[in-house]
Amino acid sequence: MTTDITSDPASDLTILTIETPTLGNRGYLVHDGEVAFVVDAPRDFDRVTALLDEHNVRLTHVAESHLHNDFLTGGYALAQATGAQYLVNGEDDVSFSRTPVADGDVIEVGGRMRLTALATPGHTFTHLSYALTDLAHDEPTGKQLAVFTGGSLLFGATGRPDLLGAEHTQDLVHHQHASAHKLADLLPDDAEVLPTHGFGSFCSATQSDATSSTIGREKTANPVLTQDEQTYVDELLAGLGPYPAYYAHMAPANAAGPSAPDLSPPAKADADELRRRIEAGEWVVDLRNRTAFAAGHAPGSLNFGLDGGFVTYLGWLIPWGTPVTLLGETPDDVAEAQRELVRIGIDRPAAHATGKPENWSDRELSSFPTATFADLAQVRHHREVVILDVRRADEYEGARIAGAVNVPIHELPQRLADVPAGEVWVHCAGGYRASVAASFLSAAGRNLVAVDDSFDNAEQAGLHLVGPDAGSDAGSPT
Repeated sequence: MTTDITSDPASDLTILTIETPTLGNRGYLVHDGEVAFVVDAPRDFDRVTALLDEHNVRLTHVAESHLHNDFLTGGYALAQATGAQYLVNGEDDVSFSRTPVADGDVIEVGGRMRLTALATPGHTFTHLSYALTDLAHDEPTGKQLAVFTGGSLLFGATGRPDLLGAEHTQDLVHHQHASAHKLADLLPDDAEVLPTHGFGSFCSATQSDATSSTIGREKTANPVLTQDEQTYVDELLAGLGPYPAYYAHMAPANAAGPSAPDLSPPAKADADELRRRIEAGEWVVDLRNRTAFAAGHAPGSLNFGLDGGFVTYLGWLIPWGTPVTLLGETPDDVAEAQRELVRIGIDRPAAHATGKPENWSDRELSSFPTATFADLAQVRHHREVVILDVRRADEYEGARIAGAVNVPIHELPQRLADVPAGEVWVHCAGGYRASVAASFLSAAGRNLVAVDDSFDNAEQAGLHLVGPDAGSDAGSPT
């Protein structure tokens, strides 16, 4: 997905966003009609080369704001493929050749674009932002159009400071505050803020609904710029929740220089092979939506639908290195899943199959019922059931159904034995995580019902909620 967000009507530079909404990230391609640079390129960089061809421009520079913790970069492979200079902080310990950059370095791109590297530690110690100046306007110094802020200053938020380990969090959160103020002091109020994170990424400390912003807007709306330092630090740290387990593998892989991904179709598997893979403990992943999966699926297969947080939750839950086989209704579904997976370093699925679940199983299909919170309220009047809440612990503590057991979805594969015996009604905030959880429970042979409903409906359905947020809007999309 790309969007033209040319930042200033007085400038004819073009700034294109390269969006990866499933990971909550953006990269950027900027050109003057002849030459271009890219900031924080996605792993599947064919999206970038397609834009270069579409706009008939030549790529000269690829810049990284930091060694990313939440996705594999395509920057190294893109630079190798195009001959562009690869700009990476000279203090980053990487195993490849790059053009080292440091605070204050100026990079000329063509005859009119200038990038100035700005040290903005906080998300990482070596984080850089890049200020863009259009030299063709406001002579002789040019006009500062925008700043690419990576995981530093986000829309109404900042990047989280805890991804390098608890021993560094205190230092980094104070650095983050100072870095945001540095950007606010150096750049004009009308300069566009162009972050990499903050669109649903767990790299963002908090989330915002904003889709664009400027330095001036952030000065009035962003806590890092409106609060005193200690208040910002205390509130940010208090609000941090868990983040996906696969993050631990991203920075080391980025420091090694990820290769170009192979998106060719994996080998096909028949029902017998799929059964062998399931029984060997591999993951056979059904990509269909939760309604279809509940109605009938290959026993032992797991449901991570493409219609929700597929790659985030699969990457979070899977034991790293476990072979993955993809089941999709169409080849396009499998290809979409592959593209998502390479972005977090799951490069080659073991196999795939397409069609319908009847084609994927050598035995009778498994199924389980789905229901609403109103159905759950009615059932509790006449029999005892286990209510399993798979939301995060902070969501559960805020508002929960009285008597519900909380096993967060990212802990469930290792804690299936903690789910009490009996008929299990599993829910989350919107249905997606509940279906993922239900697939694990189904594979374990449990008697279950998946609640496919918004948690906002629980109290009005007659279920008693407890917790400080009970009675408020306690739900979220998934």
